[in-house]
Amino acid sequence: MLSVVIVKTYLLPARASNIHIAAANANVGTSLKGRLPGVDWSKNGRTLVLAISTQCHFCTESAPFFRRVKEEAGKNPKMVALLPQSVTEAERYLSGQGVKVDQIVQVQPGTLGIRGTPTLMLVNHKGVITKLWTGKIPDSEQDAVLSILKKG
Repeated sequence: MLSVVIVKTYLLPARASNIHIAAANANVGTSLKGRLPGVDWSKNGRTLVLAISTQCHFCTESAPFFRRVKEEAGKNPKMVALLPQSVTEAERYLSGQGVKVDQIVQVQPGTLGIRGTPTLMLVNHKGVITKLWTGKIPDSEQDAVLSILKKG
């Protein structure tokens, strides 16, 4: 019996059902086209994607910055929130934080290669990430990020 286990483990190729392929990490240049149902990149023009979670304390701490982005950057870029929670739960969370977005999409961040929350991605009209920020943006860097977002 030991021989059978050794042969199966070390000599036979793994079955496809045992192979798990992780999504490539989201980076500048990565295309999100076709990967987020209902998001029309060409119609949006520039889109700021907020990959957040209701369970992430850094996301909650970032809410004042998200509100500031919406207030100061206006309608360009469009803002899309990605959360692993249901759209209903996401709406409640964002409303409670006073964060207004143009669209909410339920998605597991890992399926898009997002390594942590919050992650902000500036995406162009073709669905390609042009800028990416991971983690809570320090107060000292928020003006620089906002300046990039205001450029149309």
